[in-house]
Amino acid sequence: MPRHKLLPDSEVLDHALALMHARGPQALTFAALAAASGLAPATLVQRFGTKADLLRSALLHAWDRLERRTRELGAAAEPTPAGAVAFLSGLSEQYGGIDSYAEALLVLREDLLDPEVRKRGAAWRGLLTTELDRCLAGAPGAPPGIGEIVATYWQGTLLWWGFDPQEAVVDHVGRALTGFLTAVLELPAATTDPAPVDPARPAGPDRDSASPVSLTPPGARPR
Repeated sequence: MPRHKLLPDSEVLDHALALMHARGPQALTFAALAAASGLAPATLVQRFGTKADLLRSALLHAWDRLERRTRELGAAAEPTPAGAVAFLSGLSEQYGGIDSYAEALLVLREDLLDPEVRKRGAAWRGLLTTELDRCLAGAPGAPPGIGEIVATYWQGTLLWWGFDPQEAVVDHVGRALTGFLTAVLELPAATTDPAPVDPARPAGPDRDSASPVSLTPPGARPR
């Protein structure tokens, strides 16, 4: 493999995360990353320092990516309960199947063991709940702190799906959150699943004209 001395750190760390998710955090070594990235092990050591430093850099890079994705999906989400469901369904796509979700939990263990990385998780929680509060603020009957309530329920939904992954994670999350919000906000039962968030969709009058209480996005069709 040719040596790519000018490969930016972000791309090198993408390779590092791919190794961790495919083979577990213990697979992230300078030798393995050299084989994946095409950079010499000595170059990687010069850039990232120790193996512990490399691991932390990879974990922080993962949080950078998650924050960007959260902001993209949040900007595209309708300010409605349906928008909140679509927002979290979009974030759930990253987990893929049960094998990749289980590997992600191994990476999460590394996040929890590092105080510096834990701070990024706490900051993301604030970003997530702010976006959910925005989506749900106009829903009648929404209690104070509804964003954090829904975020917590979403995480529990992912865990229970992991024990019985009979359907795609996005379908499971959409169905579970729709039922939860319908019950908590005392809304009419939804007739369709939430439409996925399109992060490329620009903000405009159509977004703001959606009903703040409906769980059926405008233009959604039954599957």
